[in-house]
Amino acid sequence: MTDEQVETVETVEELPVDELAAVTRERDEYLDALQRLKADFDNYRKRAARDQSDLVARATERLVKELVPVLDDLERALEAATQHEEAALEDGVRLVHRALAAALQREGLVEVAVDGLFDPHTQEALLSQPSEEAEGTVLQVVQKGYSLGDRVLRPARVIVSAGDGGADG
Repeated sequence: MTDEQVETVETVEELPVDELAAVTRERDEYLDALQRLKADFDNYRKRAARDQSDLVARATERLVKELVPVLDDLERALEAATQHEEAALEDGVRLVHRALAAALQREGLVEVAVDGLFDPHTQEALLSQPSEEAEGTVLQVVQKGYSLGDRVLRPARVIVSAGDGGADG
């Protein structure tokens, strides 16, 4: 072989080794970047879970702080009941009711409206009875319903008119 041929053979042999090293280095860089990305995502997921649990704890703490004075008022009402002061007991219970209602309203609790016709989205019909009112009219509220934001927490339980109260049958 001539020197030129030997040089060409060495160059041909070197290229694949250099390419292999370059591809291996590129693979290692991608693998390292992927591992870093995976670690970053795991850290993000853990941080998001921790933030969520902190948010729930703060919300619970805020609600409990709102309800502690109501508990105090209820204890005072019970003390009045042991002394048989009926007027004081009634006032104490009214005070507890107002305080609890105000605390829940501050949290966004709203009473479900029951005016007029029955609404199956916010009301639950317990009974349908004949009446002079038009069919589907709410006659009586058995239990109030409440919503929080756009969600119904508890539907209002109502008695609904079946209509035809004056019909002979």
